[in-house]
Amino acid sequence: MAKHLEFGKQGEGEAQEFLRTQGYQILQINWRYKWWEIDIIAKEGDILAFVEVKTRSSTQFGQPFQFVDFKKQKNLIKAAGVFLKRINHQGDIRFDIVSIYSRNGKKDISLVKDAFWGSYS
Repeated sequence: MAKHLEFGKQGEGEAQEFLRTQGYQILQINWRYKWWEIDIIAKEGDILAFVEVKTRSSTQFGQPFQFVDFKKQKNLIKAAGVFLKRINHQGDIRFDIVSIYSRNGKKDISLVKDAFWGSYS
């Protein structure tokens, strides 16, 4: 596996552990529909959270969460819409981002709750 892919997978594992410590229940990991992927689908209380994980080794061009651009948000919203229809979910949802900055063995993990929103119907 390419080094950057391994780095990303490691970040996703760290994000899962971090979310568990924050009270999230992990439901799905790397859920796919066609060419869209949701890194983590979890519940926090009664809220269904679609979580994007961004891991970076440098902040030269911005914090990891800043790399979830409009196109990525739009695709996550579309994928979430498909997931919600499949499970016939009727409750509240939220889009979160776990931002991981990892350099020289040091990690800074943060959670951006309700990072963006949009129509998924």
